[in-house]
Amino acid sequence: MPVIIERYDSRESTVGVDNPSVDLIYVVDGTESDAVVRALVESTIPALYAGLVFQSYHIAHQGGGLWEVTVRYGKKEPKEPGESSFSFDTGGGTTHITQSLQTVARYPSDAPDFKGAIGVNNDSVEGTDITIPVYHFKETHYLPLALVTPAYKATLSSLTGKVNAGPFKGFALGEVLFLGASGSQRGTEDWEITFSFAASPNVTGLVVGDIAGIAKKGWEYLWVRYQDAEDADVLVKQPAAVYVEQVYPDGDFALLGIGT
Repeated sequence: MPVIIERYDSRESTVGVDNPSVDLIYVVDGTESDAVVRALVESTIPALYAGLVFQSYHIAHQGGGLWEVTVRYGKKEPKEPGESSFSFDTGGGTTHITQSLQTVARYPSDAPDFKGAIGVNNDSVEGTDITIPVYHFKETHYLPLALVTPAYKATLSSLTGKVNAGPFKGFALGEVLFLGASGSQRGTEDWEITFSFAASPNVTGLVVGDIAGIAKKGWEYLWVRYQDAEDADVLVKQPAAVYVEQVYPDGDFALLGIGT
């Protein structure tokens, strides 16, 4: 089985403000396949070393299943106008619900059926807070000075708190909420602007109590009206109607100028 070992003379460094660098040197033993060597190197080497970022690696076949690998780390260069970078997290969001997906059990077995209503007390349905799927992502773009006009900045402001009126970044209409943008001018060359978004999926086929066929877009708000009903000779609260509300206006995200 191929193995990779860092060599004793690894970590040769160049220290400086303009072109700092570190070379990590490895030996791979046990294969004649350069594809296996590349896969082993790429699964082993760190993305960052001593505050420097991965730049490149060089492999050299020594014969007999032995390879020498030199990995170079260097200073992260500033992005050029027109380039971009991306980040995301799936930490989710929270919402308050008054209705469960299903009632798993009732104790005793003849306890009143509230049709999934949560925390029913006399005249109120208290509900609970839960974590829901929310995909947060950011895109940093480097835009030329000519594009970032006062009118463009006003457009960014006006689109904040709006949802996509059409498909955007692989998401369907209504799934992406624009959380705003922050930017700074890099000297006299261009602007570095980070755009923040949150995505929540559209859903169909929801069932609330005995009410079926409910659909809502990702950032619409669903609420339930309850009414008194009798179950097992007890007065209970049960879902009577479901309402889906638009709470964020639609926006044309093509005006952001970062593609759709």
